[in-house]
Amino acid sequence: MSLATVFVICAAAGGTLFVIQMVLQVMGFMGHGNLDADLDHGGHGGDVGHTSADFSFKVLSMQGMSAFLMMFGLVGLASLKSFAGGSTGISVGTGLVGGTATTWLIGRLFRLASGLQSSGNLDISRAVGATGTVYLTVHKERLGKVTITVTNRLLTLDARSAPATEGTIETGTPIVVTRVIDDSTVEVRRS
Repeated sequence: MSLATVFVICAAAGGTLFVIQMVLQVMGFMGHGNLDADLDHGGHGGDVGHTSADFSFKVLSMQGMSAFLMMFGLVGLASLKSFAGGSTGISVGTGLVGGTATTWLIGRLFRLASGLQSSGNLDISRAVGATGTVYLTVHKERLGKVTITVTNRLLTLDARSAPATEGTIETGTPIVVTRVIDDSTVEVRRS
């Protein structure tokens, strides 16, 4: 079997795998939606985050393998037929570089895409120093409610007055958060 035939077989196998993966993704057979539905309805239990990460690794591996094979074949064949002058070593080397570069690029794209995800969780510790207004009168002895903005999100939280605050803080009074007590309660003073 000639080197050109090996390159053509690699390119055809990689391209075929690539097309099959794309068709399956478009039809919805390869995606997080089906995996999450299987876990919710099928009752495997366990850690969904771990399973999702495992699934992403498998998809990346399949796409990486098909991309490597396809580009190894195409770049190697192009090198063999054109500027390498039929040199086996140069053709195989350029094919390996092309396949590796493509696999690396796909990996980077997956990392960039996963970096766009957001949990939507708010780090409540960022509330310290936030300003807002009293929604329900805040007393030292019992909780009131305040409305504050933290990382561009409007929150209504339980509040109590800071120890140095005199008396109650009436509804509508501007306040500053001095301390976070827990995920739903803050300590405030007049601003």
